[in-house]
Order: sequence, then C-alpha cells, then structure tokens
Amino acid sequence: MAKARKPRRTLAVAAPASPVPEDAKLFLNRELSTLAWFRRVLEEAQDERQPLLERVKFLSIVSANLAEFFMVRVAGLKQQMDAGVVELSIDGLTPAQQLAAIRQAAMQLMNDTRDCLRGVIAQLDAVGIHVSDYAALTEDQKAYAKTFFDEMIFPVLTPLGYDPGRPFPHISNMSLNLALTVRVPNGPERFARVKVPNTLPRLLPMPSVPDPSGNGTAPKDSYFVWIDQVIAEHLQTLFPGWQVLEAHPFRVTRDAEVVIQELEAEDLLETVERSVRERRFGSVVRLTTEPTMPDGIRSILIDNLNIEPGDVYTVPPPLGTSDLMQLCALDRHDLKDPPFLAAIPPEIAESEGDIFSAIRRGDILLHHPYDSFATVVDFLQAAARDPNVLAIKQTLYRVGRNSPIVEALTEAAANGKQVAVLVELKARFDEESNIEWAKALEREGVHVVYGLLGLKTHSKTALVVRKEGERIRRYVHLATGNYNPATAQVYTDLGLFTCDEAMGADATDLFNYLTGYSSKTDYLKFLVAPINLRSGIESLIRREIEQQKQGAQGHLIFKINSLIDRQMIHLLYEASQAGVRVDLIVRGICSLRPGVPGVSENIRVVSIVGRFLEHSRIYYFRNGGDEQVYLGSADLMPRNLNRRVEILFPIQDARLIGQVRNQILETYLADNVRARLMLPDGTYTRLAPEGGGAAIDSQARLLTRPVSEMVS
Repeated sequence: MAKARKPRRTLAVAAPASPVPEDAKLFLNRELSTLAWFRRVLEEAQDERQPLLERVKFLSIVSANLAEFFMVRVAGLKQQMDAGVVELSIDGLTPAQQLAAIRQAAMQLMNDTRDCLRGVIAQLDAVGIHVSDYAALTEDQKAYAKTFFDEMIFPVLTPLGYDPGRPFPHISNMSLNLALTVRVPNGPERFARVKVPNTLPRLLPMPSVPDPSGNGTAPKDSYFVWIDQVIAEHLQTLFPGWQVLEAHPFRVTRDAEVVIQELEAEDLLETVERSVRERRFGSVVRLTTEPTMPDGIRSILIDNLNIEPGDVYTVPPPLGTSDLMQLCALDRHDLKDPPFLAAIPPEIAESEGDIFSAIRRGDILLHHPYDSFATVVDFLQAAARDPNVLAIKQTLYRVGRNSPIVEALTEAAANGKQVAVLVELKARFDEESNIEWAKALEREGVHVVYGLLGLKTHSKTALVVRKEGERIRRYVHLATGNYNPATAQVYTDLGLFTCDEAMGADATDLFNYLTGYSSKTDYLKFLVAPINLRSGIESLIRREIEQQKQGAQGHLIFKINSLIDRQMIHLLYEASQAGVRVDLIVRGICSLRPGVPGVSENIRVVSIVGRFLEHSRIYYFRNGGDEQVYLGSADLMPRNLNRRVEILFPIQDARLIGQVRNQILETYLADNVRARLMLPDGTYTRLAPEGGGAAIDSQARLLTRPVSEMVS
C-alpha cells in the first residue's frame, strides 16, 4: 500500500564543515535555549499558586510555541541537511547534532506538558469544569453528541481513502486527523483518513448533568468532550457497508518558513501572497501520534509523508494542547488573574482632550499594559480629526483584527490628510492579515509601502505633522511593541510621545528612507539598523569599558527578549573582564554564559516569566553617572542588527530616565517570585525570598504603580 519514498539528500555529499570555533564553549545553543524558555513557561503552568485557567493558558502557550519552533527552527535545520549544507551553530554543533538534542528536549517537554495537563484537568473537574473522554459521558450527553454529530459534524467531514486508485491525501499543516483501518466484511484492510474540522470547537460543550439534589436548581458546572473522540465514535456513519476497525489521531507539523526571492519579485504583494499559499505544502517536520497507534499505520504515515522515524513524536493524549485556550474564554473569573484597570497618564488626563498640548509640555512615557494603550489610539484618532494635522506616517508590523489604528489612518485619509504607511508584509504568520490591511488602506487612498527589499521593517514609529501658527511641529510616538491593542493588554512594552525637534527630524528621515530612496548614514538621536545601530551600541558599551578603566564604576542593564549575536556577546564578555557590572534581563533565548571565571563573572542573567509577556527592550548605560537610556524594537540578534529596520531612541528627560532606572529596571532586578537566574551551564534556578525577606513579584508591583503615576 505504501508508495515509494522520495530520496532524501544526506550529509554524505555535503561540503566539509567549517572548523569548530575556539570559543565555542563560551556560548549556549540557540535552539536548546529556546526550549529552555518554553520550559520556564511550562513551570508557570505547573505552579499551583497560579489560578487554574491561567495554568491552562500557559499549557496552551507551550504547545503553540513548540509548534512554531518546529515550523521555523527545526524546519531550517532540516533544510540545511537536505541541501547538504553544514553550518555550525554558535556552540559548534552540526545540524544533525542539534536535531538530535532538540528531539530529546522536545520529547521531554511534550511529555511533561501532558503530565501537568492531567493534574490540571483533575483540578478543573473539582471546581466544575469537566473535560471528559467520550466514554465518561452520561447517556443523555452521548445522545446530545450523536445529534450534534449528525447535524453539525457529519456534513462537514470528507473521508479520504488510500488505495491504488486513490493517492495519499494531502495532510494540511497543524490539522488534527484520524487515521483509520476499514474493510468490507471479510475483505482486505484499507487505510483511510478523516480530517477533524477546524471550523468547529475542539472541545464540544455538553449539556449539564441534572442536579443530583433533584430540586431543579440549574448547576453552574461546564461540561466538554474532545470533538475528535465524538467523530471517532460515529465513524461508521461515514463508511456504510464497511467495518471501521480502528481509528487513531495524528497531527502533522510542516515547514512554514516562507522564503521570498525579493530581488526577483516584480510585485512584492503578489509574491508574498503566493508564498503564503505555498506554505501549506511545506515538507513535514514533525508527526505527532498517540502510543496506541499500531506500527502498521505509523509506517504508512512515515512512508507517505516522506519523513524519518526520528520525526515521529509519540505522546499521551490529547494531541494539540494549544486548543485548550478555548477554556480560557469561560466566564469563571474566580479561576483567572484578577482584572485591572490600565492607567491614563495624568499629563493626558489633565489636558482636557488636547493630547498635542500635553506632549508639548514634556515627553510622556507609557508602560503597557499598566498604562492604557487607548492613549496611543486616541493620539492617532486626534491626528485624523484635527484640521491642523497635515500628514501622518506610520509603520505597521502586527496590528491584529478590527484594528482601531487602521481605522484612524483611513479616517485621516478620508479627511484629506497625507497618510503614508509601511505595512510589513513579511511579518511571520501575520502575512495574510497584513496583506488584507495593506489592500484596505490602499482602497481608502493611503500611500502604502510593503517593505524594503532584503529587510524586514520591525521599528514601531508614528509621525504626525501639524501646522501650528506659522510653523510646522512634528509629534512622534516611538515604541518597543506593535500597534496592536490586543497584545498591548498582555505584552509589557514602553512607548514615548515627544515633539523634540531632533527626534522629529530623525523620524522624518526614517520615513524618507522607508518610502523613497536614501543613503543617509547618520541620525541626530536615533540608532537605526542596519545603518548605525550595531556600531552605536558597540560604541556605548566600549565607552562604559573605558570609564571603568578610568576608575568610574561601569554598569550596563539590558532588558531584551533574545541575546545570540556573537559580536555583542564577546563585547559583553570584554566589559565583564574589565570589571563592568552587567545585568541582563533576557526573557527568552540567551547564548551568553554568565558566571564563567575570568570571562563573565560580572554578568548576571535573569529571565522573568509571568502574567504578561515581557516584550520591552531597554538599554541602560551608567556613563559615569550621566545616565543614558535607549528604548526600541531591537534585540541583540544578527537579524535585528543586520537584516531588519529597527530603531533605538533615547530617553532625554532626566525624570523619565529615573523612572526607567529606579522604578522599572530595579523592580525587575529585585524580582524573587517570577525571576529565574541563569547558571553557567544554561539551566535556570527559580529565585525566592531570602531569610524571610519580602516577596517581590515585579509585574504585580508594577500593576499597583504604573510608570505614568510614578514620581522619581
């Protein structure tokens, strides 16, 4: 039954590997560091101090993150192997060695996730949220499931056979499927596949169980059953006259990395659209099955998906734990983090609706989600409606659904203002959404640019040009995070409003670079990648090293998402060796080894994982007491420094510098609840209060005092 497998090119024909760098032992593997980050997220799900539905959320996030990791990172390593390319990792490992290590770590993570899930489901059951196997349903619930199947599921299903007259069906990326063995009575066995429709909820709500007291009181309990189990129970309906012998769920993860030959593209929009469509046909990088799947069915899948046995991940049910996010929509506030009301900066609240006058009185710093993102929306809406505003220019990377940002920009265009927007079509997994936004903006008369050839535009910038009397004033919003109101409620990010003339000039030059042609290599205040950002950060670090050598106590504090750039790590090692104190708050990937004698003993690395996703980038330089702080969109990764348009912008107001240093960074560095300390071997240990000291949860503390309400 199985068709001949496509030959896979192997490393036997590969070019010789480059020699292992002498300093390989000074670095940690990027991929394994990523999986260690996922492990820290799982720890939040395992933490019984967390509300139950928050633990469910973290379990879902782990699964979703791991899927994306396979679609991009594992896929990239497999592409290297198939192409016969041996590119050593920063720690000197070949692609094959990395894939072997990834498999071991990923398998453990997937199994631990399900161990945690079993405990969480049992606890949910005790508080009235029942996620049941089909066999555990009452007869009334089974009858309901049968009716739902007949009316809502059956018409959507398409059974696909596989035999000499029918090719093996295409298995779409991340789809949940049932692999079946069927036969006519006493006939040969045949393979068939049924796709679980993604248009229906994975967890099918069930009718409530009658009140055992018999008094008719409506219970508050919620009941669910896995929809794939409902389908498996009623498969016979799909194969009349045939016997369904067995059914086993499986899930496929495909290579989803979109490779765009930009320089050969006549139309970037059309090219990205085509590349996104082709994504669903990417090669398979992971097959996930349950232990009960027989070897014969597994072999059929392996052969026809053209994968190796090492690409199969067998884990306890359920498959696709990211679908658990559905439970988080339940109206059970007793099982969630308490709600909070985001603050409005007093400068804006007291301006009586005139946000421009508030900005003229002084720069305004926002710390989301503690400070409301509505202020940013209000800024753009005010610009759209103000008759004195002449033009608006903005970058858009990820904006989400039903975006009020896009609505404000289209309103501005309708009001006759010059509106120019760079929509980054190459924002991974947001390509389709951004294509639609780009088309919608163009239909409303907005000047839309799709991005720069060879570069992703990742900077977060909005520029408003306003006529005030006989002069023109530029108002700028600069941020570390996207113009996305939804993620702004769960991501920590910083934003700055300013009408500083130099910053306005830099923003103008940046947009001229993005929308036209510019060879500008210097900016007044901005550090711009790939132009001068790398050299700018290097210069600032070297200044700290020189000041340390001159007797001033050097201190660097970087809060970033990822640190993997070899040059930057070497420079931080040099700073440590010179005696500079280096505090790194790195949420996710970190290839630097802290605490290595003679190399990095002055470097401390912490990671904070909590209620909100730490997303802000902050670069602090003590500078001999004349402190400097830069915020921006860039992490210390080769892609951010070399292959993206990024900006870092300075905080110039001494009061705001004090807020960032004393109230934000020091709060993070003092965290002993959500913080993990990184050890030289790349493992993490969770911090805890010492000697009866106070517990400091940085995110909880910042919730009580948003930065807009702080006084230095």
